[in-house]
Amino acid sequence: MNTAIKLVISIAVPLVVGGLSGFATARGVATWYPTLIKPSFNPPAWIFGPVWTLLYIMMGVAAFLVWRHGFATEGVKLALAVFAVQLFLNGLWSILFFGMHAPGWALIEIGLLWLAIVMTIVLFWRVSPTAGMLLVPYWAWVSFASVLNASLWWLNRVPSG
Repeated sequence: MNTAIKLVISIAVPLVVGGLSGFATARGVATWYPTLIKPSFNPPAWIFGPVWTLLYIMMGVAAFLVWRHGFATEGVKLALAVFAVQLFLNGLWSILFFGMHAPGWALIEIGLLWLAIVMTIVLFWRVSPTAGMLLVPYWAWVSFASVLNASLWWLNRVPSG
């Protein structure tokens, strides 16, 4: 397959996942999310779109840098398989949090996503250190999102009793 086509596919796949996640997110952002009590460090809503777009593009470039080594290269298949798992978990988080209004379940899921990202970074790094480095901002953003998710869950939990 042509290198340029691999690059386009590599970038398109995360952007498509992000776009599909946006469908789950859009309604919740417009109706449910504004009703939540938010922590003082909650970013303004306008920042999420540009940040996620950039992160999805960086994920795609990272995947391309690994894929271009070819599936016969040791570690490429596993690295891309784990990448696919973390990308699935990335999309699932939006469904749980915004679509189902379940910040508790989303918090558990984002923990799995965080671990999958770390595993992806390690596996990508082994094939291409640049690919691994390209995922570090994604890991940092998801780390922040995990704290934000936990805060939103805590501030909006229903007290028992």
